[in-house]
Amino acid sequence: MMDQLLDVIAVQATSDYQLELEFENGESRLFDMKPYLNKKPFMQLKVPSLFTRAAVDYGTVTWPGNIDIAPETLYDHSTLIKK
Repeated sequence: MMDQLLDVIAVQATSDYQLELEFENGESRLFDMKPYLNKKPFMQLKVPSLFTRAAVDYGTVTWPGNIDIAPETLYDHSTLIKK
C-alpha cells in the first residue's frame, strides 16, 4: 500500500484491456482492467475503441462519459514494469 497519493502522469491503453501507467514518482506500472469490466461504470469500456481513449486528467485515468478510476486503486493493484 502506498503512503501518499501519487498522480498518474501518463497512460497508454492496450488492446487487451491493460493500462500502462507512469506515476509521478517515476514508476511505470501495468494495471489489468479486465476484472473491472463487469462493474459499473466500467462495463461501457468493453468496447475497445472507447477503452483505448483513456487519458490522464487531474492525476488519474479518465475516459469519455465521465468514467474514471481512483489513482490509489491503479497503484495498489498494478505491477511494476521492470525497465
